This record gives sequence, C-alpha cells and structure tokens, in this order.
Amino acid sequence: MRHPYILATLLAASGPCFCQNDARSGIDLYGIVDAGLRATDGLAANNAPAHTGHTTSLASGVDNTSRWGIKGREALAGGWSAVFRLESGFNADTGTQAKGDRLFDRQAWAGLDSPYGQLALGRQPNLLSDALVTVDPLGKRFASFNPNINVAGLSNTAFGTHAFGRQYGPSGYADNFYRLDNTVKYTLNTGPWTARAAYAAGELAGDASASSSEGAALGWQHSGLALSGAAQRFRSREDLVLDAWMLGAALHRGAWQLKATAARNDADTGGGKTVRQRVLSAGARRTLAHGLLVTAALYTVRRTATGLQDDGFDRAILFVERTLAPRTTAYVEADWTRWRGDAAGVTAGRPNDRHGTGLTLGLMQKF
Repeated sequence: MRHPYILATLLAASGPCFCQNDARSGIDLYGIVDAGLRATDGLAANNAPAHTGHTTSLASGVDNTSRWGIKGREALAGGWSAVFRLESGFNADTGTQAKGDRLFDRQAWAGLDSPYGQLALGRQPNLLSDALVTVDPLGKRFASFNPNINVAGLSNTAFGTHAFGRQYGPSGYADNFYRLDNTVKYTLNTGPWTARAAYAAGELAGDASASSSEGAALGWQHSGLALSGAAQRFRSREDLVLDAWMLGAALHRGAWQLKATAARNDADTGGGKTVRQRVLSAGARRTLAHGLLVTAALYTVRRTATGLQDDGFDRAILFVERTLAPRTTAYVEADWTRWRGDAAGVTAGRPNDRHGTGLTLGLMQKF
C-alpha cells in the first residue's frame, strides 16, 4: 500500500468542506512540526545510554511530538454528532513516518458524541495515557524521553535487561502498549468529573481474552485542583497478564502549577518470572512574563525482575519556552539522567556511561 496515494485520496475526497471550521459540523486538518538541534553527552542520538562522548543531532518532537491529523464532526438530531479522528506521527528531521508499517499510528477511530457521553471505536491511546494529560509534570512533553509516557504509560519497556520482551494487548508492537488497536472507549463528562472505560479486543480465534485489554479511569477538576487516575489490564497471546495503574494530582494557583504522579505496573513474563516497574514524578511550571514559560520536572524509575539485579534511573528535565506567535514557540530544553543498577547496559562490550546530559534548542509550529 502506497501511503502518499492514500493521503492524496483523503484530501481530494474531502472536497470543499475540507478545513471547514464550524461549531456543529466540519473537517479540520491540524498538526505540529517540532524540530531542534540537540547536543548530548553519555546519550546516543536516540537518547539511549552510550559511551562517554558528545553527540550532536537534529531531533524531532522534543517539545511536542511532530504529527498531522484530520478530525471531523457532523451534527445529527437531538444533540448527537458523528465524529472521527485520524492522526499520524512523523519525524521532522528525516520526513519519515514515526511507524513505517502504519499510516495512522497515533489514532484512527470513529464514533458518536452525545449528551450521554462519547463512544469511540478504533486505534486509541490507552487509559493510562488519557489520565496523564492533566497531571504529568511536563505536560507530556518530550514523549520519547518522558518516563511517565515510556514507563508509566507503557510506550517503551524495552530498555536494559528488564524488557518485557513480548506484546501485551492489541498494540501491534512488543514492549509498546501506549496505543491499542480494536478499542471501544466510552467517555462521560459530568460536572467536574470525567469517567472513561475501555475494552480492546485481541481478536484471536478460540480465546476471547488473549491479547485483550480492559480498564477504567476517573478524573476530577475544580477550582484549580485536578485529580486523575487509571487502572488497566493487558494480556499477551499466551494470556500472561500485565496490570498497570497510575494516580496524579495538579494544583494551579496564580502563575504557578504544581504536579505529581505515582505509577506502577507488574508483568508476568512467563516461566515463573515477573517484571515490576515503579515511577514517581513531581514538577512545577511558572509563567515568568508574557509568553515566557518555565517547566521543571524530576522523575524516578525503579525496576525489579526475577533473577536480575534491580535497576532504574533518575531524570531531571527543564523547559524554557517563548511564544513568538499564536502558533509558533521557541524553546530550550535541558536534561540530566543517572542510571542505576545495570540499566545503562553495555555497547560493543564496553560499559555505557552511568550519567547522561542533553541540551536542545528547538522550534515548534502548530497548524
């Protein structure tokens, strides 16, 4: 399947209503292009542990993941609407798709929105991801490096010797369960509460539970205080279970925002072996002047696995962002990582550096 031809067909098929901006009905094209010059020490260009030494690279999606998407809504009777979203990630440094085997790797769903909630069917983020939106100290910035997204949200469990080594839930990938295929998700907003429930079908003949996932999430926001939590169970093709949960809080007072989270997941990896991951985070955000925003966060990750040394890492990340125009932001990012146990690993028989630092100067544009 040739993706450029698919894109051209989608754009052409939308006809004169493409990019229509109507409160009741319409189709919108949207996206983010984020690129930055990044210098690291003790980290490779992909931010994995490396030998001592400097690396300079052009990075994509450090502030926000580069993406493009199409979303639509058509008003029906009685306050109901038909809705859909198609969203694809890409690498601004190379122009390639984030996932070469999928055109819409981030989201691809259709559904109904009504006074009784929204029902969406298709590929969607897991409930842990949804619950992190309001409480992650970085506001889900630097997705490829953010421990709440990678470890608590389960987008990358492959680093070091404690990798799960298999697929849980219908994500389509081993060690990445941040987004799930075949998902039915219900969302209800009522007053200060937001409740979600989701089921993702494994679609394996003869075993309804294999490769499936189900969970629930609950959030509350009022007078500058937000609380959020989620719990979700994932199963492998062999019916091995991965249980995950997270809780978080956010407080907004004047120019300050304070956020903190706690998360844990436990995986049965087969053969009587288990892997357990724990994540704690805390951070603050402050508006210093008109258009100038500073965000700082600290994350700690601890992992245990049967028969292996405990490991993990500590990571501090700082963002300074300046709004240049309504859709354009310049930013400076700095980070520091200390690996624990044998999490740093080895490369070509040589131990990697146990510390890593990074500095990024970037530009993010939205459309």
